[in-house]
Amino acid sequence: MPDVVLTTLNARYAHASFGLRYLMANLPPAVRERAAMLEFDISQRSVDVLEAILARSPRIVGIGVYIWNAEESLRLVADLKRVRPDVLVILGGPEVSYETDQQPIASFADYVITGEADLAIGELCEKLLAGRRPLQKIIAADLPDFARKDGGPSLELPYHLYTDADLAHRVVYVEASRGCPFKCEFCLSSLDVPVRNVPLAPFLAAMQSLLDRGLRQFKFVDRTFNLNLNISRSILAFFLERYTPGLFLHFEMIPDRLPEALRELIARFPPGALQFEVGVQTLNDDVAARISRRQDNAKLADNLRFLRERTGVHVHADLIVGLPGETLDSFGDGFDRLVAMRPQEIQVGMLKRLRGTPIVRHDAEFGMVYSPHAPYEILATRDVDFASMQRMRRFARYWDLIANSGNFIEMTPLLWTRPTAAEESRESAPARSPFQSFLQLTDWLHDTAGRQHRIALQDLMRLLFTYLTQIVGHSPNVVAPALWRDYQRGGRSDLPAFLKPHITTPADTRVVRKPRATTAPPRQGRHLMS
Repeated sequence: MPDVVLTTLNARYAHASFGLRYLMANLPPAVRERAAMLEFDISQRSVDVLEAILARSPRIVGIGVYIWNAEESLRLVADLKRVRPDVLVILGGPEVSYETDQQPIASFADYVITGEADLAIGELCEKLLAGRRPLQKIIAADLPDFARKDGGPSLELPYHLYTDADLAHRVVYVEASRGCPFKCEFCLSSLDVPVRNVPLAPFLAAMQSLLDRGLRQFKFVDRTFNLNLNISRSILAFFLERYTPGLFLHFEMIPDRLPEALRELIARFPPGALQFEVGVQTLNDDVAARISRRQDNAKLADNLRFLRERTGVHVHADLIVGLPGETLDSFGDGFDRLVAMRPQEIQVGMLKRLRGTPIVRHDAEFGMVYSPHAPYEILATRDVDFASMQRMRRFARYWDLIANSGNFIEMTPLLWTRPTAAEESRESAPARSPFQSFLQLTDWLHDTAGRQHRIALQDLMRLLFTYLTQIVGHSPNVVAPALWRDYQRGGRSDLPAFLKPHITTPADTRVVRKPRATTAPPRQGRHLMS
């Protein structure tokens, strides 16, 4: 039986915990021989998780706490200390690294490691197993590096700890760097400085090992993959030389930094091989300056045009609702500008008050009101009241169901295209505001459907057909073929009954196969106990 159990609750089974593997890889050898790694997910009952942990009879349990598992982790730790008060509990992770003394979960723990605990947890376990208990409960970890120049301990890479089952069935996270040079006030990465790069030779050797074992989907968690041109070029060239059908790489990129040398490499990848997560967040210059976000929007627009027009990259762009000083109108203006840049996905996210971030300095001036419960989403601001914020939550959910799902590629632009007498010839018509058009649809769907989840695809199609024909005023003979072609992209051939009266020509009934999916499962974030 192991003396040490390292564990966490993932957002879902498909997410393999990157953090646990880093912790295990960096335990001192004598501790690692006495340690085990157990993964669970937040859908599992706390008592069942506790039973599985205690079945190993550990002396020490280390738990990674994150925004997505904060409440579940609190229940787990509270129950663990009630049942087995003799078991030593060590907490780590971003959720407990800041405002630690204000959190109930910290009161149940024996020790809390703040910061990146990759090396610190091994040092602590070594002392505890030897019977030496530090008097200090909260331990601030020294910032670990991948290649210490002073002879101190460097981080060991954890990729050998991914099992064959992980490679076959789960999201596999990798990183070529840690940290971020920018100071965006809503983001924990703004506190994570300096940027530390993994030495290329061992990193690429680890990637080769994963390729040799059959991995074809790599999700990079680097906050700024394209910050260092030489490193990003080397990594892209490495994978391009080894490309085989099915290879998929996800990167998070700085939106206004895409020099020609990087463009040339990116353009050589076939469609579907690359996905870029582009953190736009806001296109309002005043708001960006207020939250210390540096971003050249002209370069951003040029880069997105390049990616969409000259590459096969799948672009996933992010916007945040509720930033201090952002109104619905200014958010809508930015949304419309981003739609015009044509990313395949626009993720509309609600602002979260992550522990430790300096966004709180705007609370008084801008009337920022957040939920006190994880994930600490914005409830209202001076400029966006609670009712309007709720509309935007619905907007984000319906946008995911419709525009981001890939199920309505042809239909979605009809929402903001004005119906004209020329529709039968499908000539272009002046566009309306995509934001205002979709917000109107959001209100209608909320009033008509009364729900945002568990809407069957054909039911959603019927609702959209009704809205586009009866509310927007498009001809059924334009809407129905578009919906039908969208429906067939998944290989479906069962023509819904409500479309049959309007499907009359061979062009309307042709099957258009959906391209291979290019999106990885939803991002969970850096899986570090930090």
